[in-house]
Amino acid sequence: MLQELITTWENEVVEFKQASNDYSTDDIGKYFSALANEANLRGAERGWLVFGVNNKTRAIVGTDYRTQKDRLQSLKQQIAADAEPRVTFREIHELQHIDGRVLLFEIPAAPLGMPIAWKGHYYARAGESLSPLGLDKLDEIRGQTLSQDWSAQVVPAATLADLDETAVAKARESFARKYANRIGLPEVMGWPLSTFLDRARLTQGGQITRTALLLLGKAEAAYLLSPHPAQMTWSLEGSERAYEHFGLPFLLTTTALYQRIRNIQLRILPQNELVPVEVPKYDQKIVLEALHNCIAHQDYRRNGRVVVKEQPDRLVFENQGSFFEGKPDDYVAGHKTPHRYRNPFLVQAMVELNMIDTMGYGIRDMYLGQARRYFPMPDYDLSEPGEVKMTLYGGVVDIAYSRLLIQKTDLPLADVLALDRVQKKLPIPDVAATRLRKAGLIEGRKPNYFVSAEIAAATASKADYIRTRAFDDEHYAKLLTEYLKKYQRANRAEINQLLLDKLSDALTEEQKVKKIDNLLTKLRRAGRIHNAGSRGQPAWALAE
Repeated sequence: MLQELITTWENEVVEFKQASNDYSTDDIGKYFSALANEANLRGAERGWLVFGVNNKTRAIVGTDYRTQKDRLQSLKQQIAADAEPRVTFREIHELQHIDGRVLLFEIPAAPLGMPIAWKGHYYARAGESLSPLGLDKLDEIRGQTLSQDWSAQVVPAATLADLDETAVAKARESFARKYANRIGLPEVMGWPLSTFLDRARLTQGGQITRTALLLLGKAEAAYLLSPHPAQMTWSLEGSERAYEHFGLPFLLTTTALYQRIRNIQLRILPQNELVPVEVPKYDQKIVLEALHNCIAHQDYRRNGRVVVKEQPDRLVFENQGSFFEGKPDDYVAGHKTPHRYRNPFLVQAMVELNMIDTMGYGIRDMYLGQARRYFPMPDYDLSEPGEVKMTLYGGVVDIAYSRLLIQKTDLPLADVLALDRVQKKLPIPDVAATRLRKAGLIEGRKPNYFVSAEIAAATASKADYIRTRAFDDEHYAKLLTEYLKKYQRANRAEINQLLLDKLSDALTEEQKVKKIDNLLTKLRRAGRIHNAGSRGQPAWALAE
């Protein structure tokens, strides 16, 4: 590849730099924007920035730019931080050539309809030089999908009066937060509404689009999108059943839907601690990321709703339309950036409003978030044609898996993914099985692998200690006296409710009840409590 690039030499999608010791990250960002945009305009899949080649003689001279691997790879995050939309190198290839070290930065083409900016400015190439992206090229990229993009279509009957004022104010705040390093909130709030909507990519020349209605429209303006339903549905499944529909504006109602989910606290055991802490059953950021992905990639022409099904231990997100580009696994490693989107105008607006933090990294972020919480990885189901289902777990599938993640917090994501498949009794590649077995993380024979008992036991012993150890009686006496100070008196049912689940799991239910009997007797004889009720219906209160 290097030889081929040298032979064809520099053009609009290839740039060579000698970059002997260092090179400005800001200049790299400008070339990233320029080469991505030019690759889009020329129908190329990628552009190249090459370090270690003299840009006059074509000789390979080598480069010492970021020789430490971690520093080199950190450049990806630095570029993503200031690129808009938030994309980065597809890969950084390090070649140890006989004439010196060469770096080949592989830059993805800008997605259809979405020019790439660096720190708010769009760049292009004029021969071998950097230049601003001209209005003609900018319009060419932005116009690539307008005719085919459902979300970009103007709604002639819609006016600014059809937008929800609260949603518009929220949108201004979100836009200002995204560009906080360049634009202050007072300035954004001072823009005329039509100016703001155009800058946030919600309208076209002041005309209301379907995107503007989806994200900011009043609930009563939904008829303007008919026959396409702009609606999300939450349904509760299990011993209790309920449902609720949520309409426009999606910028606000996604949060309203999230608040309907019963997000109880769960107790988990962090690494190297003997006292469990409580965490939410679901992480709000992960839930909203999943829900926003459904909105962004929904095929609205199929006249369906986005559905969120709440089951006792999981959430299932369903949206209409096949997975648009590639497969979910392609995005988990964080290397794939999609070239096309089903609703590019809508996606761009959601990026501007901080509803989607990244472009192509949302799935990876959800996986990493679940791993940090010691929970199973999300599952995608594409078996139904024209529909995507994603399951987000809100609990433990295999306690050994969760205990392993608690103990070994430095596992690579690839190993976590393989272990997740092991706990779900799914096959894993032979190379992954060999690696996990060598590390002592799994046991068993193909295909019946399971998490190593030795690793699980090491964490289980900590968890079992917390779960089975018995506190001394004074601990439970203090809990009861604090309760009586607050509520004055308590019957036996209330005392049981207070103490039963706090007693050691090593005791049977009968033994727990007996222990409470003994505790009450001990406190009564010590004169600390007395029966303020009757013999048949005692009610305990603190002694005078």
